Amino acid sequence: MAFIDELNLHIKAGNGGNGVVRWLHEKGKEFMGPAGGNGGKGADVYARAIRDIGILNNYKNLKEIAAPKGEDGGKKSCHGANGQDLYIDFPVGSIITNIQTGGKVFLDKEGDVKLLAQGGRGGQGNETFKSSTNQRPEQSTPGKAGEEFDFYIEVELVADAGLIGLPNAGKSSLINELTNAKSKVGAYQFTTLEPALGNMYGYILADLPGLIEGASEGKGLGHKFLRHIKRTKILFHCLSLESTKLITDYKTIRKELKAYDPELAEKREVLILTKTDMLDKKSVEVAKKKLGKLNPDILTVTILDDQSVKDLKDSLIKILRSE
Repeated sequence: MAFIDELNLHIKAGNGGNGVVRWLHEKGKEFMGPAGGNGGKGADVYARAIRDIGILNNYKNLKEIAAPKGEDGGKKSCHGANGQDLYIDFPVGSIITNIQTGGKVFLDKEGDVKLLAQGGRGGQGNETFKSSTNQRPEQSTPGKAGEEFDFYIEVELVADAGLIGLPNAGKSSLINELTNAKSKVGAYQFTTLEPALGNMYGYILADLPGLIEGASEGKGLGHKFLRHIKRTKILFHCLSLESTKLITDYKTIRKELKAYDPELAEKREVLILTKTDMLDKKSVEVAKKKLGKLNPDILTVTILDDQSVKDLKDSLIKILRSE
């Protein structure tokens, strides 16, 4: 299924229910007085942010989304029920533009709820018009129409985590195991030329192009990479244990992040040591101890079986939920 990141929708709030003309009837006493109830309010329409980057696919064939109207008033002074408010789900990162007014709604985080269209007010029943000079009012009013607008929805995904590291650090293999990203894998530098997105239990991971020394000055993929990393919330820094210069590799990436934008160096970072099967257990522990002095958040992964991948997913989900 193709990922839809822009869409046009016509959205209509509910009309208000009509007020009615009714009369109170009791045994032996006809037409005692006005008893027509007011109509209920039409339903409002809200946008709600959820963790589902594919939700726009549900709306691609819809010409209109309409909220329910309020119920008409009833006899014996009964007011009509209000229409039940409608919540339309959109991906986190959606920007919803009202084409008629130019107003914009931003859904920046999960659970954000924003009003898109207001339901119409209910009409008045004839009981409302009773007065000392108008004992038998025959008038009532219809419900007001709900607001309706055309909206343009665009999705600017903000990845929850970005996988960074030197070329061939195992990022693409890792994101393929954790998600359904199907990122290209190869034993050569700069396999990843564009960021690849994957969905891990609703959290968006981005496999970002490899850095080299001097990237902040435009070398390699340079700014093309660093521009994307600014939009992530947390960094998963992949270091390959097949390297003989782990500390140097780590400091190279940190230097380029800080040189490009000091705020990047302030993001939370979790080290993921990849290709641990290249070393014996003792050597892995030595590497973890050395790197732990630079960054205490260290995870290791050997992508060999379902259990190790599940354990890593559980650890990463726990970290993401704490942000």
